[in-house]
Order: sequence, then structure tokens, then C-alpha cells
Amino acid sequence: MENQDIQEMEKRKMRIVDTDGSTEEVEVILAFEFKDTKKEYVVYTKNEKDENDNVTVYVSNVDYSAGDPRLMGVDGEEEWNRIKDVLRKLSKTE
Repeated sequence: MENQDIQEMEKRKMRIVDTDGSTEEVEVILAFEFKDTKKEYVVYTKNEKDENDNVTVYVSNVDYSAGDPRLMGVDGEEEWNRIKDVLRKLSKTE
């Protein structure tokens, strides 16, 4: 196999508009869909750090039913467990 240069992936940004109209730019870490439920999710960060110096990440369900995409909460423990499994697999590959 040939030696290939690995280029850093360009950071993807997303602008979030809050219900009060304020906007915030965040960095997208991952976007994925569960094929069986057709639900899409986005994992993003505001590059905030907690007391242990870990970067805080957020996960939202992306809802397109109103036309423009809206970030919604995650429904229930089973859905959270599936999302955590995706995140665990991602962290093991890096």
C-alpha cells in the first residue's frame, strides 16, 4: 500500500438560531442517521470545557418536518443508549 498524506478535515460549522432569535456558531463533530427509524442526529460542540478540561459535546435530533431543520431533544433512554453506542465506536476508531 502506498504511503498517503492524511489531510486534516476542514472543520464544519453550523449556525444555531435560538427561539429568541439569537444565533450561535458551533462546530459539527458528527452527523448520522439510524436507518431503521429514519431519525437524523448531529453531534456538535461550542468548544466549552468542563471542570476536568474535557470538551462538552451536545447531541440533537434533526427534525425537518417544519421545512427548515430544527434541533430537537433525544426521546428516551433507548434512543440515548443507541447514540452512546455510536459515540463509543467513534472514540475507539480515533
